[in-house]
Amino acid sequence: MPHITIQMYPGRDDATKKRLADAILETASKELARGKEHFSVSVVDVPQDEWKEKVYDKVKTDSNTIIQPGYEM
Repeated sequence: MPHITIQMYPGRDDATKKRLADAILETASKELARGKEHFSVSVVDVPQDEWKEKVYDKVKTDSNTIIQPGYEM
């Protein structure tokens, strides 16, 4: 069953994170033709000073990253 992890800088409130997770869940459910009960979504706040090490460097070298960052660090 798909689990979707969203990583972003801190600062958004829980209501915003919930709306984002709901919207992504809706799209994933539709695109994969699976009921929403088959998915889970988490939102992980990553401090800006840790972003390069914890996120950017990993996605830049991960062959599973389908859309690469459009920015440089």
